[in-house]
Amino acid sequence: MAKAIALLSLMVLNGCSTTYIPEPVQPDAPEYAPPALEFSLPTPAHGSLYRKGYNLALYQDRRAYRVGDILTVDLEEKTQASKKADTSTSKDSSLQGSGSYGFGSSTGSGQAQLGGGRDFSGNGSSSQQNQLTGAITVTVSGVLPNGVLVIRGEKWLRLNQGDEYIRLVGLVRPEDVDQANRISSQRIADARISYGGRGTLADVNAPGWGMRFFNDPIFPF
Repeated sequence: MAKAIALLSLMVLNGCSTTYIPEPVQPDAPEYAPPALEFSLPTPAHGSLYRKGYNLALYQDRRAYRVGDILTVDLEEKTQASKKADTSTSKDSSLQGSGSYGFGSSTGSGQAQLGGGRDFSGNGSSSQQNQLTGAITVTVSGVLPNGVLVIRGEKWLRLNQGDEYIRLVGLVRPEDVDQANRISSQRIADARISYGGRGTLADVNAPGWGMRFFNDPIFPF
């Protein structure tokens, strides 16, 4: 009985220590928050209402180009990958010899034969497909010296059985933003797109510690 309890305790500790358990995702993460901006009313100088950095030409559209501006990202992510490998090896070898021997008046002859062979065959295949569609509106958090926009933002949806969230960080060229102030997610450089959830539905879709233990890479069977 004591041995069984000790073995069970070891399994629990091993499963908890070797299996990665992600931390619960929380909203309002600083790395996805909009930039803090200080807005003030323009101060007229000699009757002028001009404000440096916030001028708008008569025929200029309203595409995002400065810190604090907002643009919409159309999520159009679709990936598909497959891989298959087949391996087969075979080898046969043999060794044969003969000879004679003698002890005193007794003589004789003999023959020996040694042979061996080995075969190996293996095959494997893997396929994966992912798709994410939708839209998320983000904020320009910075402008690089070459004019590239740094965007970031998150969207949280409160459902009846939990929360769903989308998070996005990346770099955007102003030339890729269309006249409707939208851009495809495929035009974002160094994009970091996260989609997930938390709550009852997310918990029931996660395996328990026992299943994680038996699926651990160090499990010998």
